Amino acid sequence: MTFLVGVAAGLLLTPDGRHWLRNPTVMLGDRANASAPPAESAPAPAAPVAAPPPVAAVTPLSARLAQGPLRIGVFGDSMADGLYAGLYRDLRDEPKVTVTKFSEVSTGLSRYDYVDIQAKTRRQIEETPIDVAVILFGTNDAQGISLDGVIHDFGTEGWKAAYATRIDNLVAMLRSHDVAVYWVGLPRMKSARFDGRMALINGVVEARMRALGVPYLETTGLTSNAEGGYEAYLPNASGRKVLMRANDGIHMSMAGYLRMSGPVAERLKRDAGLDRPQPVPALTPAA
Repeated sequence: MTFLVGVAAGLLLTPDGRHWLRNPTVMLGDRANASAPPAESAPAPAAPVAAPPPVAAVTPLSARLAQGPLRIGVFGDSMADGLYAGLYRDLRDEPKVTVTKFSEVSTGLSRYDYVDIQAKTRRQIEETPIDVAVILFGTNDAQGISLDGVIHDFGTEGWKAAYATRIDNLVAMLRSHDVAVYWVGLPRMKSARFDGRMALINGVVEARMRALGVPYLETTGLTSNAEGGYEAYLPNASGRKVLMRANDGIHMSMAGYLRMSGPVAERLKRDAGLDRPQPVPALTPAA
């Protein structure tokens, strides 16, 4: 009962939480918050692991910056909403950088019958061109995937292969539009069972990023205590413990999202050359 009261309070205190309270299927622990009903499960053979689609080379970030503002888009679910807020604050003083939110709550890579992320992302970047995609999906993805008429239960070899295929296709589509991809991993979770499910997703994602040559920014260690476990209060840069998590044990506080976004911002600035002294325009001599 105490846990349920804490969760309810956390939902009321966060914008994402208040959104979920208006939707009947809320993700608590290990249930998906997608508004669509869960896909019916059926025994399925392992899906064949298809060869990843050809991955196009993309223009280096430093070269993009030399041509104009570096346009960064953040894609994902409700966790990515918070990541966007942190990244926006981290980069708001960079005059040559823009950060745009493309994320949407209750979405993911498992349920394309609910929201087809591949098609949605393609439409978004064609309407609003970007140079960089920062991606964080997964909190809604611990459920079956329907592929070619077969339902693959979460965690099975068939599911892993299907999920990997969707990752590969999304990265290939973005790179075909000359968009550099940076994938951010999921943080530590309070529920041991749910944490295990998110760790499985992180494992699939990290393996695909390594295979595709895409930067993967891990956050599990960053959001764990000294013993490697979950803790709501973690030390900040000055060593003082600060509340990093929302009461649901899944999402972050603003301080927590800044903890996650900081390394992402630093990596982007380094790759774009923004961490080095910028040349000062020469003054034109007076006539």
